[in-house]
Amino acid sequence: MATGQRAKVDTLALRQRLLSSSCRLFFPEDPVKIVRGQGQYLYDEQGGEYIDCINNVAHVGHCHPLVVQAAHEQNQVLNTNSRYLHDNIVDYAQRLSETLPEKLCVFYFLNSGSEANDLALRLARQYTGHQDVVVLDHAYHGHLSSLIDISPYKFRYLDGQKEWVHVAPLPDTYRGPYREDHPNPSLAYANEVKRVVSNAQEKGRKIAAFFVESLPSVGGQIIPPAGYFSHVAEHIHRAGGVFVADEIQVGFGRVGKHFWAFQLQGEDFVPDIVTMGKSIGNGHPVACVATTQAVSRAFEATGIEYFNTFGGSPVSCAVGLAVLDVLEKEQLQTHATCVGSFLMELLRQQKAKHPIIGDVRGVGLFIGVDLVKDEATRMPATQEADYVVTRLKENYILLSADGPGRNILKFKPPMCFSLDNAQHVVTKLDAILTDMEEKVRSCETLRLQPSSVKHPPGSTGPGCRAAAGSRPSNLVLGNLVIKSTPNAALA
Repeated sequence: MATGQRAKVDTLALRQRLLSSSCRLFFPEDPVKIVRGQGQYLYDEQGGEYIDCINNVAHVGHCHPLVVQAAHEQNQVLNTNSRYLHDNIVDYAQRLSETLPEKLCVFYFLNSGSEANDLALRLARQYTGHQDVVVLDHAYHGHLSSLIDISPYKFRYLDGQKEWVHVAPLPDTYRGPYREDHPNPSLAYANEVKRVVSNAQEKGRKIAAFFVESLPSVGGQIIPPAGYFSHVAEHIHRAGGVFVADEIQVGFGRVGKHFWAFQLQGEDFVPDIVTMGKSIGNGHPVACVATTQAVSRAFEATGIEYFNTFGGSPVSCAVGLAVLDVLEKEQLQTHATCVGSFLMELLRQQKAKHPIIGDVRGVGLFIGVDLVKDEATRMPATQEADYVVTRLKENYILLSADGPGRNILKFKPPMCFSLDNAQHVVTKLDAILTDMEEKVRSCETLRLQPSSVKHPPGSTGPGCRAAAGSRPSNLVLGNLVIKSTPNAALA
């Protein structure tokens, strides 16, 4: 431990005293104290090195020296707001425009993905003169009040669905109503959007926008079928709305094949608005909205200035330019294709070996491993996923589980994640799954480390039951018994 550095137990005590409990930690019963990051690695206060498989914010790697240098050098010269002329903001806008379809040629700079999506909502409403929004089930678009309202992932646990919000099914070809054996899932799911729009119109509602994560993340690492966006855009445009592609989780080359995930839908598809955040600044608070001249002019016609105190500052734009430079110089988009394909193949081999893996899906370095209790019913293996994530953490690998059933292992590492990292992580995953299976066969009890997700008092979580004759902390998952400590709560 470095001289003068606070002990982890003291840091935790101060955090619990000074910060709201709603600001949650990973592994709250045994949190990791991270003091340094470099590339795809994070380091704790004891010097322990963790492979970071989940941090898509540190897009080109934690503390990339070129990004750090760009911020430092610009900070030494000037950091002010965008009301003054400065080369960085126009240079950055021009560089971004070169990655996008030609019609997306007007840029607004902000600080966060939530701010970007909030502005996109304002743009859509001003341009269309309409109020209502269509979103996908389980979607998450940000933490502002306006965005909680269009995020089923959040609003179902708060005030519920507003009358101006309309929810369409997630285009999930593994768990949704139209699966991998459907002859045309893209059209079928798009027709569900058409139905939602028609139902809204019958009630006198008018659609301003369709918001969609280009690859839904908290919904379970979903890869929408090709052609889905184009079909949906037809229905939304016909209703007088605009198509908003939320690239905050997946933009900037993560999918490998393309710079933007919406481009997976085909060359002919172009959204009306694109929002960017997280990876755009490699940890620096940068965000952006790109849109068309027509949408921008409608917003300008109000006569109301759009000003963001820190958005588009010289430092933020220097950082953004440096991220683009690193992506290009280190060929990280190609790297994402190479390493992502290798990781997918390794995980598919594990699927053939371990029945608990129901599906492996993804593109580039955006991959989901769907854990199931039963291959036929595809019931989410929620507790098992939590157990696997905890065991991986014990092996110095940071991964998370998400999705409606919290059973999807999510891979979205920094783009410098290597072939060796992929091999190492999957080897550890194989060992953990093999150990689980052996314990089940020998009727042993697995001891689960305390979980990072809590249910209300008296709840044992979805799909689980208390073991007969045992304390409430013992859970039976099919034939698998997982015993937790008395205070542990399972996802």
